[in-house]
Formats: sequence, C-alpha cells, structure tokens
Amino acid sequence: MLSRAFQRFADRFPLPSRRTQLLIAFAVILTQAGISVTGAIVRVTASGLGCPTWPQCFPGSFVPVPVAEVPVFHQLVEFGNRMLTFVVVLGAAAIVIAVTRARRRREVLIYAWLMPGGTVLQSIIGGITVRTGLLWWTVAVHLLASMLMVWLAVLMYAKIAEPDDGVETVLVPKPLRLLTGLSGIALSATLVAGTLVTGAGPHAGDKSIDRQVERLEVEISTLVHLHAELLVAYLSLVVGLGFGLAAIGMTPAIRKRLVVLIALISSQALVGIVQYFTDVPAALVAIHVGGAAACVAATAALWAAMRTREPVAAVEHAAEPEPVR
Repeated sequence: MLSRAFQRFADRFPLPSRRTQLLIAFAVILTQAGISVTGAIVRVTASGLGCPTWPQCFPGSFVPVPVAEVPVFHQLVEFGNRMLTFVVVLGAAAIVIAVTRARRRREVLIYAWLMPGGTVLQSIIGGITVRTGLLWWTVAVHLLASMLMVWLAVLMYAKIAEPDDGVETVLVPKPLRLLTGLSGIALSATLVAGTLVTGAGPHAGDKSIDRQVERLEVEISTLVHLHAELLVAYLSLVVGLGFGLAAIGMTPAIRKRLVVLIALISSQALVGIVQYFTDVPAALVAIHVGGAAACVAATAALWAAMRTREPVAAVEHAAEPEPVR
C-alpha cells in the first residue's frame, strides 16, 4: 500500500529521462563524498564542537548564537557542515522520486532507497559523535559510513545506467572478480587503519582547554606503518588484477576504470608520504579524505563494470554464429 501511495506521489513529477536519472545519481555521489571532505575540514579546523549539541546547535536554538565559549568561526564551520546534510537529503530524495517515477526495476529502487536510509543513519552517527564529545571511534565510524555510502551510490549509478529489460552479462572470469573483491576488502582495511591514525593523530576536532577530546592511546608511528602497508597491499592487488585483465583482454570501460584507480591509489600514497614528513598539515588531511572517497568510488566503478546488463538485442546478436564464407 505504501509503495503504491509513493508511486502516485512520484507520478506528480515530470517523467525523467535516463540522462536525468544519471545526472541526479552523479550528484548523489558528489554529495555523499563531499560531506566527508567537509567533515574533515570541520575536524582539522577544531570546529567539531562549534555546535555543541545535536540536533540543535545550542540548547534552545537550531542556529549559532553569540557565546564567548565558542568562537564564531568554529560555529560557522560546524553549522555549515550540518547545512550540507540537507543538500545530501535533497539529492537522496530526488533520486528516489526519479527512479520511482520512471518505474525502474526493483534492483534500482532498492539502491535508490538506500540513499535516504543511509543519510538518516549518518545523521544519527553524527549526533552521537557530538554528544560523546568527539570520541575518536565515533569519528571513525562516521567516516567509514560515509565511504560505504559512496560505494553504494556508485553501484546505484551503474544500475541506473543499465537497461531494465537487459540480460545480465559477465565480462570478467570469476577468479578475477574474486580478486577485485579481495582488493575491496584491502581497501576497507586501509580505510579502517586510516581512521585509527586519525584517532591517534593531532587533529582531534576540538582544542578547548576545558574539554579534552579522548584520543586513541596507541603510538601513531605504528598505526601509520600499518596504514601504509595495507595501502601497498591494496595497490599490489589492483596492479595484479590489471595484469590478469590484460592477459585475457578487457573492455575499454574496464581498462579506463583500472587506469584511473591505479592513478588515484598512487596519488593517495604520495599525499600520505607528504603528510607524514610535514607533520600532517590541515589542508592535506582534507585532500587525503577526498582521495579516499575517490578511491572508493573508482573501486566500486571497476567492480560494477565486470558484471553488467546488456540490451537483449545486443546479446542475441553476439550469440548468433558468424556465416560460413
């Protein structure tokens, strides 16, 4: 009943073309990745408690108010990040309405509904982070959830690009798809290690003397080396995957995604090295978080390109035997 009611609501909007759906889906990817970067900016500017309560900014007010204890700059940075949440929500709502109005297949609808669902979960995690005084592990969970949303948003984009009446086509042998999945696991481990480095690092998100933010009490150099070794493992798996794909032949789409991914991982490694030897400057932290989101998106795009849906006519044509000459 609810699904029919929402369908009637969606039918009030103009019928979106496939191109329009993809543009909205791309905007969803950008907003999901972008809010992780702005979150990093909040942290490195020590504005994490610029709005010390949640969901209100200050007790009795949803917007910043002049108080001596919290500098205006920190209030504006944190409040601005919260306002971007509404942009994420609008994008998530728009893609659900678009694919529902277009009567896309069930798989597309499920991915679309994950966007508002994940955004609500992210808001709750953000509230917990503020209310616990920026506990390092809540910050870590917040970032990892953002990376998961980027992954799901990219898969959603790929599903929207496919025809609903197509036939599922596997373009890469199972062993190489498993290797791609293994690289995704290595990426996840690298991200987790990166959040541990953050938890023990110099950017706690708040520098108030009377509010000491609890940090991860582990030697940071140990965590940095762990993070670096996992990144090398991730890159090695992707490079090995590249050799495997080259040996059997790959589509131009897969080749392009593979090259982009290797370039992104290499760039991330370079940024990490510079961070380590320059005492983790704030600007590079935001760049590094943006690079992490880009690596997640590129890995998801590579994974999605290995199994796709082709139009029925194209599959039937490919299955026809060539005439004997």
